[in-house]
Amino acid sequence: MAVDTHTHLYMPEYSVDGQPDGSYEGQCAAVDRAVEAGVQMMLFPNVNVATIEPMKAVHALRQESTALAMGLHPTELDDNWREELAIIKNELYSAPELYKGVGEIGIDLYWERKFEREQMEALDMQLAWASELGLPVIIHCREGLSQTLEVLQGHSEVPAVFHCFGGCADDVEQIRRTGDYYFGIGGIVTFKNSGLRSVLPHIGIERVLTETDAPYLAPLPNRGKRNESAYIPFILNTMAAALDVDTASLEAVTVQNANNLFKL
Repeated sequence: MAVDTHTHLYMPEYSVDGQPDGSYEGQCAAVDRAVEAGVQMMLFPNVNVATIEPMKAVHALRQESTALAMGLHPTELDDNWREELAIIKNELYSAPELYKGVGEIGIDLYWERKFEREQMEALDMQLAWASELGLPVIIHCREGLSQTLEVLQGHSEVPAVFHCFGGCADDVEQIRRTGDYYFGIGGIVTFKNSGLRSVLPHIGIERVLTETDAPYLAPLPNRGKRNESAYIPFILNTMAAALDVDTASLEAVTVQNANNLFKL
């Protein structure tokens, strides 16, 4: 049985046409399809204040196969980011037993650099929460590795995963010089032009996690379609070939890695 350590199945992309507000029929069906495909646990990371309610609602309907993380995504920062962050902190601290991690948090300078300093400050604050609560963090890093590592250096005690990792071997080494982190591997590894398969041996089986980042980045043969946690087997098969191990062994190790990090 596999684990999807990063999926947003609670999002409206999974709604069924005509489904009553609050029923989450389509979202629950997506969770059920994943379970049928052998994915025993799915971790939902939060995005912003608006996603808290639907994320918790889907989890309440499928508690046996889902878990939660709470944080503010870096691209969601705007002029009111402190107010949003205060709401998210209150949610996390009011029910810390509900959350397996702080995330997803990090640095994203792909679209713009306007809030670079604010993203770094928000990351620093959320890492401090994780340290205080004894939780791991889910790092979103896009065009901001040096900034992310700069902030992480002040929180070396906090365990973390670099979610949706798509970097090179040099990036792996830079990250490892900062801390003994995990690397979340998703659909990118299956893309024909991806160099990630050659990077996996530099990471090693003991530090990889499986994820989908659904509804984004569906693996082959479903690239371009809405992603689902049910597609984890495609990712596992590609990873196993790149690491020269059998899929069953890799699946067992990645489940153990996820349990080690998130206490699922």
